[in-house]
Amino acid sequence: MRRWVFCSVKAFEMEIIPADRVVARIGEILILTCNTTGCALPKFSWRTQMDYPLGGKVYNNKTYSTLTMNPVSAENSNDYLCTVICNKEKKEKSVKVELYSFPSNPVIETSTSLVVGETTTVICKIHDVFPSEHLELLLKKDEYILHSKTFEGDVSTKTETKAVAYSFNLTTEDNGKEITCVARLQIDSMDFEPKERSTSLKLNAHFGPQNTFINTFPGNSSMEGHSLKLTCVTESNPPAKVFWRKHLAKENIQHFVKNNVLSIPHAHFTDSGQYICEVINPITNKTEKATMNIVIQAPPKNTSLTVFPSSSVREGESVTISCAAAGVPAVQIILEKKIGDVITALETEDGKYTIDKAQLKDAGKYQCTFTNKFGNRSLDVELDVKVPPQNITVLVYPSENVKEGENITIMCSTYSNPPSQMILRKVNQEKKIILPAINGTFMLYNVTKNDTGRYLLDVFNEVGNNVKVIEIAVVGKLEKPDQIMPLIIAFSCVAAVAVPVVAILIYVSRKAKINGSYSLVKALRLKV
Repeated sequence: MRRWVFCSVKAFEMEIIPADRVVARIGEILILTCNTTGCALPKFSWRTQMDYPLGGKVYNNKTYSTLTMNPVSAENSNDYLCTVICNKEKKEKSVKVELYSFPSNPVIETSTSLVVGETTTVICKIHDVFPSEHLELLLKKDEYILHSKTFEGDVSTKTETKAVAYSFNLTTEDNGKEITCVARLQIDSMDFEPKERSTSLKLNAHFGPQNTFINTFPGNSSMEGHSLKLTCVTESNPPAKVFWRKHLAKENIQHFVKNNVLSIPHAHFTDSGQYICEVINPITNKTEKATMNIVIQAPPKNTSLTVFPSSSVREGESVTISCAAAGVPAVQIILEKKIGDVITALETEDGKYTIDKAQLKDAGKYQCTFTNKFGNRSLDVELDVKVPPQNITVLVYPSENVKEGENITIMCSTYSNPPSQMILRKVNQEKKIILPAINGTFMLYNVTKNDTGRYLLDVFNEVGNNVKVIEIAVVGKLEKPDQIMPLIIAFSCVAAVAVPVVAILIYVSRKAKINGSYSLVKALRLKV
């Protein structure tokens, strides 16, 4: 019995992997594989539907063939056809290659210097995009959309860089806000991720300085000896450089300065004044200043009592007494004149008291008292008013007409400051005799007819002098007992010698007051 054995033979078939459609990212490697079954020695060939270059390498290996694109480029966006011939039987299949490129996040570019008040341009760029006709770019500030743009109608055959720009006027409020660039590649027919990319950048807006002021602790008015801190506050980006100075101060501030704080550890009255804080932004090159008046409270300081032109003046001259002081709170000034226990308050103008024509009654002690709520201080000065001799009164006793042998007393009184000196001399006398005064009194003893004549009474001090004329007439003789004549003669002799000697001494003394010194030799040369 014969048995028949039947062998099943597979039919000739082919397939492409991936089948029908493939989505690939430009820059990657894409391999298309054409497989066959039921054919021992198939013949493979690859081509594009529009007969564009393959843009890849073909490798045949018995029952399959591969087309490798390394890397995939925009030119590979085609329909690829694989043809297989087996024993004169021909089969074909195609696969559509769809490409995209969205490799990196967008990049944000801004103006070189972001300065408040100036126009700033923000640019959003996305590199190596394909196909760009599906691209949308958005620029946002925080959540607010500044600008958006689509590129519909752009026919791209290769990867491109696309950008969108937006310009706006930068404000202080923009500092720290976030600029976001969003790129979307929306291709509904393609399944890839991500389809949206974004990049954010915080705005570093350069501004200021502005709204600058000085803050003081504990306040702008402080007691002497206490500490004080001045802080310069300003709005600036980047932080401003701070410089401190004191108005009208020639020297630099010697206090401790750290950053924007000026510290005065032990305030002194001289620290009072206007302080200036100057701030400079190195980027914007703008400056701004703030001032603060500092008052250091203290008892009366720098007190002075002056007399112009001098504390010693001549009668009739003008003299001004000035009281001056510094201190905070303001100092009250009281000027008083003191003579013994009598105190007279004087009315001043800006601390000054003027005597238009000084009199002797104006001489005395003047006292300035400086007072505020933190203390008081007094200063005094002696005012000396110099007066030349005046109101001279001369009394001759017993009379200007006497007899020989009598004594004559001449008494003189005057008004002056400093006290006056007095001398008496006879006019046209061969022997110059100068008689001194004792307490304003001159004595002529045992006069003779030779004593008859004109006498000059010179009254003087350092300010001036006054001269009085006295006429003396000696007539007849005084009758006296004989027993007393020798005594009178003896006394007259003594007087005749003593009086000239005393007169010489007085004259020399007067010369010394005028010249500041005298010579004994000169004194001896005087005629007696």
